[in-house]
Amino acid sequence: MKNRKNLRFILLLIMVALNIGCDQVSKIIVRDKIGYDEQINIIKNHFILTKVENTGAFLSAGNDLPEAVRFILLSILPVFVLGYGLFYLLFKNDLPKIMQIGLCFLIGGGIGNVIDRLLYGSVTDFLHMDFGLFRTGIFNLADVSIMIGISILIIHSVKQKNMFKHL
Repeated sequence: MKNRKNLRFILLLIMVALNIGCDQVSKIIVRDKIGYDEQINIIKNHFILTKVENTGAFLSAGNDLPEAVRFILLSILPVFVLGYGLFYLLFKNDLPKIMQIGLCFLIGGGIGNVIDRLLYGSVTDFLHMDFGLFRTGIFNLADVSIMIGISILIIHSVKQKNMFKHL
């Protein structure tokens, strides 16, 4: 039983670390190889790499806040929330596996962006999609991890509610 708990603990940490690692490696490459506001078309004008620094949150929300407020809301507070989330993930042993996976993505992506804020004062964003009706702001792999994690948790929650509806 103890070996199983240890294996679960290690696998969860690996999944969180892989999310952080993919994000940080991609940002290192972008910082090194792409100039600010340079545009590299990957799929014509539909999938574009362009480097920007985002001092705000998702899609630059909070960009205009005073620096001290922004630091507290976007750096300090997330450290505590992500720390609690990681503790919850690792020590709440009865979480459904799909929820554990969703939390790994969410926490890993959050940590990836917090690392940028603490080291650089902003988050490096570089991915942009434009498929006519579907158009995104500029984002990064941490944002992708966060959105995957949230999607997994929402789908799990909806399925759980539908399951209890039939009882």
